[in-house]
Amino acid sequence: MGRQHWKKIWVGSAGNMVEWFDWFVYASFATYFAGAFFPSGNPTAQLMNTAGIFAVGFFMRPVGGWLLGRVGDRKGRKAALTLTVTLMSASAILIAVAPTYGVAGYGGALVLLVARLLQGLSVGGEYAASATYLTEASDPRRRGFASSFQYVSMTAGQIVGLGLQIVLQRTMSDAALHSYGWRIPFVVGALGAAVVFYLRRNMLETEVYEEDTSHSGERGTLRALGRHKREAFLVVALTMGGTVAYYTYTTYLTKYLSNSAGLSKQTATLVSFTALIVFACLQPFAGALSDRIGRRPLLITFAVGSTFLTVPIMTLLKHADGYWPALGLALLALVVVTGYTSINACVKAELFPTGVRALGVALPYAVANALFGGTAEYVALWFKKGGIESGFYWYVAGCAAVSLVVYVTMRETKDLDLTRVRAGEDSTLTPAS
Repeated sequence: MGRQHWKKIWVGSAGNMVEWFDWFVYASFATYFAGAFFPSGNPTAQLMNTAGIFAVGFFMRPVGGWLLGRVGDRKGRKAALTLTVTLMSASAILIAVAPTYGVAGYGGALVLLVARLLQGLSVGGEYAASATYLTEASDPRRRGFASSFQYVSMTAGQIVGLGLQIVLQRTMSDAALHSYGWRIPFVVGALGAAVVFYLRRNMLETEVYEEDTSHSGERGTLRALGRHKREAFLVVALTMGGTVAYYTYTTYLTKYLSNSAGLSKQTATLVSFTALIVFACLQPFAGALSDRIGRRPLLITFAVGSTFLTVPIMTLLKHADGYWPALGLALLALVVVTGYTSINACVKAELFPTGVRALGVALPYAVANALFGGTAEYVALWFKKGGIESGFYWYVAGCAAVSLVVYVTMRETKDLDLTRVRAGEDSTLTPAS
């Protein structure tokens, strides 16, 4: 892989890291600011309120997917990536300065809601623009490896957020963290976004995008996407199981270990932090493996593992009595999830032609995340509040089972030539030259 390819991957990944740092610190610091925006009472009810606002951000993702996917296909991947990080910076600033319930009543929760809507808009386009950019910028023989850096950077953003949380937990009192310390990561996120804005202003456009001139008048339109209904449905269906499992073992894991297993917040955070470091390191290896053996074997392995192992893993996690048992189970779960996360970006991008690739990935993926990923934490807490927490375990396993059917029946995509996929063709049948 040449120097220019690495430069494109680095810039795309750096921005993605900041985007997802801002997105995930909301979830990882929710236990500290949940009481700041809502009346005092049941801690689980407060978490459900903040989780509800977290989920609302996901419901803006289809709008962001459509809007920013259109920008990415009509104006270029660079333009879309620059716009997403601008929106994310604005949302981080809003959360950092949001007034508490004691100061402004529900006014603070309203500011929080607006910020999450902006984040949802931004991330709705970020995933597709990043997936498309990384896939197009890479050597055709190493697309799986290159696109795996999307989840490396996403996870790195969460690792940095959790790392900052650990530092703050060890240097500030619990009272200080609940009072004002939770605002610090959002200030850091806003500053990081400013740096990435500069990097993305100077990034290089992909050659695949620049060389494509077909159907230029319909680039990024719903009409053009309508010619690929089957591929759009595939994106929704293959995302379903993966996104539920991913958010269960990443954003929800810390709260689950603290709120259900009874581990201290510090221990729960450290478990997530360590597990995510290993998880991030696994992504390029799995991506490179897919370049050799294909995408489907990894997807099928994930779905089988998630379908049959979720219930026992979550059950054992609830009874984990310390750092090491919890870490071992979390690592097992994340190794299984790697079969999806390492390659899902390139699989989706490989389904569509250049003129509708960003929108084709963005919109159906955002819909799937709004329905399943964004609601995973809320569904988990709903089951817990209802006294049937184990119902959530079966829900996660069931979603994986649905995706398994899709993985088994879909065609292999690793040998597709991105420059030859045209509108109106079945992209899963177009061979590489």
